[in-house]
Amino acid sequence: MSGPQASPALSALVSAAADAAATRSRTAKIAALAAVLAQVPPAQAPVVVGLLLGSPVQGRLGVGWRTVASERPAPAAAASLSVADVDEAFTVLATARGAGSAARRTAALTDLLGRATATEQDFLVRVLTGEMRTGALAGVLTDAIGQAAAVPVAVVRRAAMLSGDLGATARAALAGEDLARITLTPGVPVQPMLAASAPSVEEAVAALGPVSVEYKLDGARLQVHRVDGVVRAYTRSLAEVTDRVPEVVELVGGFPGGDLVLDGETLTLDADGRARPFQDTMSRFGGRDTGDRPLSVSFFDVLYAQDRSLVDAPLSDRHELLQAIVGPALIPGALIPGGGAVDGPAERARAARDTFDAALAAGHEGVVVKALGAPYAAGRRGADWIKVKPVYTFDLVVLAVERGSGRRTGRLSNLHLGARDPDGRFGDAGGFVMVGKTFKGLTDDLLRWQTEFFPTIATGDDGYVLTLAPETVVEVAIDGVQRSSRYPGGLALRFARVKRYRTGADAKPAAHADTVDDLLQRLPPQG
Repeated sequence: MSGPQASPALSALVSAAADAAATRSRTAKIAALAAVLAQVPPAQAPVVVGLLLGSPVQGRLGVGWRTVASERPAPAAAASLSVADVDEAFTVLATARGAGSAARRTAALTDLLGRATATEQDFLVRVLTGEMRTGALAGVLTDAIGQAAAVPVAVVRRAAMLSGDLGATARAALAGEDLARITLTPGVPVQPMLAASAPSVEEAVAALGPVSVEYKLDGARLQVHRVDGVVRAYTRSLAEVTDRVPEVVELVGGFPGGDLVLDGETLTLDADGRARPFQDTMSRFGGRDTGDRPLSVSFFDVLYAQDRSLVDAPLSDRHELLQAIVGPALIPGALIPGGGAVDGPAERARAARDTFDAALAAGHEGVVVKALGAPYAAGRRGADWIKVKPVYTFDLVVLAVERGSGRRTGRLSNLHLGARDPDGRFGDAGGFVMVGKTFKGLTDDLLRWQTEFFPTIATGDDGYVLTLAPETVVEVAIDGVQRSSRYPGGLALRFARVKRYRTGADAKPAAHADTVDDLLQRLPPQG
């Protein structure tokens, strides 16, 4: 690109995000986003990427729905905001401190929203409150950056994974820099490799050759770097948490060798060595726990050791080196080769199932099946890592439904789910208690059906949420249950998704829905 460029209009960004959200075509999503990215000055690329992904470059802005509702003015009649205007306002929201800071934050927010049109306001509110669902996922946006900058997508993906910063990668690509020069550098966190899913270990093993079947711990992903003897730790989102994990710092500081980059999982254990609830681990990262429940860490990959990057080496080589480095801190699991003693499909499946059962018996989530010949594809959810977890289904009652946004504008989408409360512990005996929300699993047919049907049983409407008569039963699949104060029942559903409505020939009355006690039985034990 040559010559100076003005900051792009916010309306162009909002329009591109809407176009991307309105289509199922990945090609069309990429084209919509690439068209606006091509007009972005390189210096503003990180800001644009952050807005599209709902992750402002300033980080957390401290603005919630209640604040927005109280400070939201009438929208402007015409578009006038630029991306630079939004960036400036967000900077005030993120950095205002001291006397008068509340007034400065309020003024910045009301001025920004007051200059925004109705569609721009909706976009900004979703960014501010963490509710972005534009379809501009990181993978799609990565491809759009390549198209906008005329750089091969594979090169952009690799640069993004090794830098750990898609916004910075977009800036470099649009500025014409050589992305191939970006390499893994100890001390610079990289995007973690992700796993696809399969319904069974047998299916996962059948899809791959020689594999490692590793326990999937219900903890926090942790990437640990050691540079010149100094250890730093980062979360899945690449936030530094070194001061929250002193046990991990001490352990990694004593490993042999020089500079290291390790990938693993940390969690708290009870006195019997069983995994404690996920929230107990996460309390260490939220500043609510100072260490009375020590962390355990298990490592499952090494990305850098012996003065070289290992991301392109096969997992078999990385696993052997990792075991030599971390010793007992290696993730539990089993290697299942493609030949030798365990060479037939039945024998391989049986060995994988044994590891899966052992992981569940130890109180863990399941397993991750990994191809031993695969490199570390950071930031990607490919077919070389496959997670397998048990799935539970419950019949719950729809208590309310939210109006959709993005591609679901004009439809009723997010469901408020309730369990039966026969003893009245949370309200009236025989009533229902809310245990979670979900919009996952809703096909176009289900969205169309519920948009037509739910208004006929609505008992209230605040313009955003329709309260419903508690009579519609929906079958929901979940990965588990966890303790939570967010909902009245004291629990929350993990990864809930709709399977089907219990209507028609398969109808089930709400009086036969599952109870809150049925869900409570799935809670992990407290130590």
